[in-house]
Amino acid sequence: MNEAPATAPVDAPSVVKSRRPHYAWVVAGVTLLVLLGSAGFRSTPGLMMDALHSEFGWSHGTISAAVSVNLTLYGLTAPFAAALMDRFGVRLIVVSALLTISTGAGLTMLMTQSWQLVLCWGVLVGLGSGSMAGAFATTVSGRWFAARQGLVTGVLTAAGAAGNLVFMPLLAWLVEEHGWRTAVVVVSVSATVVALPVLLLMRERPADLGLLPYGATEQPPAPVTDGSAILRSLRILREVSRSRAFWLLAGSFAICGATTAGLVGTHFIPAAHDHGMPVTTAASLLALVGVFDVVGTIASGWFTDRFDSRSLLITYYALRGLSLLFLPQLFAGSLEPPILAFVIFYGLDWVATVPPTIALCRRHFGADAPVVFGWVLACHQLGAAAVAGLAGLSRDRFGDYDLAWYGAGALCAVAVLLCLALGRDTSARPVLAAD
Repeated sequence: MNEAPATAPVDAPSVVKSRRPHYAWVVAGVTLLVLLGSAGFRSTPGLMMDALHSEFGWSHGTISAAVSVNLTLYGLTAPFAAALMDRFGVRLIVVSALLTISTGAGLTMLMTQSWQLVLCWGVLVGLGSGSMAGAFATTVSGRWFAARQGLVTGVLTAAGAAGNLVFMPLLAWLVEEHGWRTAVVVVSVSATVVALPVLLLMRERPADLGLLPYGATEQPPAPVTDGSAILRSLRILREVSRSRAFWLLAGSFAICGATTAGLVGTHFIPAAHDHGMPVTTAASLLALVGVFDVVGTIASGWFTDRFDSRSLLITYYALRGLSLLFLPQLFAGSLEPPILAFVIFYGLDWVATVPPTIALCRRHFGADAPVVFGWVLACHQLGAAAVAGLAGLSRDRFGDYDLAWYGAGALCAVAVLLCLALGRDTSARPVLAAD
C-alpha cells in the first residue's frame, strides 16, 4: 500500500484569492496610529518652553538641552530598536516604548529642577519615542509589503506630521488655559491608550497568519534572529562604516534633522512668539506644516516608487534651504500671507526626504536596510539635537533666531552636495554579509 502524500509545510503559505483586505493594511493602520501619537508626544517641549521659563526661570538654552537629549536618544535608540524588533518582536518593543513615554511624561508633573526635565523628557521620552522611530516604519513596510513599499513608507512617515496636526493645537490650548501640567497628563494617558491596539491587532509577520506579504508571489526568507540584537546592530554599523554611500546618506539626513525637528520643530513657536505672535497661533501654524507634510510625504512615497531617489533628495534639500533663508523676514505679530506661504511650502518638504532615503538604504544595503536606516536616523537625530541646543544658545546670546535660520539654509546647500556625490547608481548591490 502506498503511503499518503506528505502534507505541505505550514510555513509556505499559498496564494489564495480573497475579497477581504490583506491584513498588511491592518498592521499598517496600527503602525500609523502609533507613529501619529509618538509625534505628538515629542512636540510638547516646544509648546512648554515659555511656560517653563516663566515658572522656573530656566533659560531657553537649559530647556533646549532637555530637547537635545531627547533627540539624541531618539536617534541612538533607533538602530538597536530595529534589531530588537527582529529578536523579540515588534509588539513587545512598541508596547514597552509607549509605557516608557507614559512614565516619563507623567513624572514631569513632579519636577522642580531642570535636571529632572532632562531625565524625564530627555531620557525616558527620548528612549521611548526612539524605539518607534523610522526603523519601525521601515520594518513594517519591509515585512508586510512587497508592492507599494514607497507609498506605504510615505504614509507611515507622514503620520509623524499628522501627530503635530492632532496634538499641537490641543496641547497649546491646554498649556495656555490650564497649565503645562495638564498637557503632560494628556500625553501620558494617550501613550498608554495607544498601546492597546498594538496588543490586540499587531502581528509580527504575514507568515504568522498563513499569508504572503502584500503583492508578493513567494514567501521571503525569515531573517536569522539568534544572538545579541545589540551586537548585530554594532556589527552592521562596523560594516556599513566602510561604505561611502552610508556616510553620504547619514550626513545629508543629519542636516534633514537639524533643519526640521531640531530647529523648526523646537524653536518655531518661541521664535514666532518673540515677534508678538500668540503661542496658540504659532502652534496652529506648526500644525499646518503637518497638514501639508502629510500631502508632501505621501506624494514623495509615490514619487519614490517611480523616480530616481537621489534626484528627489537634491530637489527637496534645495527648496528647503531657500525657504529657510527667507523665514526671518516673514515673522509678524499676527497671521499674515507671507508666513502662511512659508508654512505651506515648508510643510510639503518637511519629511519628504524619508521615503527616498529609505529606498536608497534598501538599494545599497539589502535585507539589513531597517538597521542601517536606524543608524542613518541616529545621525538625523544627532543633527537635530545639536541644532536644537545651539539655536537655544544663539537666542540667549543674540536675542533672536536669525543666525540659526541663515545657518540652516546654508546646511541645506551642503546636503545638496552630499546627495550629488551619491551618483546615479541604479544597479547598486547590497554590501553586507548575510546574518
